[in-house]
Amino acid sequence: MPEEDLLEIKFRLLDGSDIGPFRYSPASTVAMLKERIVAEWPKDKKGGPRSANDIKLINAGKILENNKTVGQCRTPFGELPKGVITMHAVVQMSVMKAKTEKKIDEDPKMNGCTCTIFFKLMHEVRT
Repeated sequence: MPEEDLLEIKFRLLDGSDIGPFRYSPASTVAMLKERIVAEWPKDKKGGPRSANDIKLINAGKILENNKTVGQCRTPFGELPKGVITMHAVVQMSVMKAKTEKKIDEDPKMNGCTCTIFFKLMHEVRT
């Protein structure tokens, strides 16, 4: 593939630091980009992704789908044809993992009795 066809993409993390830039073919999938982020994630940063499924890639205000290619997502990639594209990489652990990591011994939530308050308000309204 000619060098001109490759897109240069960097990934901006929550703290403002970047991973990359790296060059990608327009045929590269969003899932491939996420795998690269997992592989290149700085070891000294806490809260890193465990897998590509923990990453949301955002570009131009849109969350990119894993099965889309960079070429398919190119329209919102910007006005600069030769510029570096910055995508935001957000780590969001999946709900299933978060539930299994929850402490088992958490105190159950105590629900306050709203019947008494409701009854009292209804009683005051009638009188």
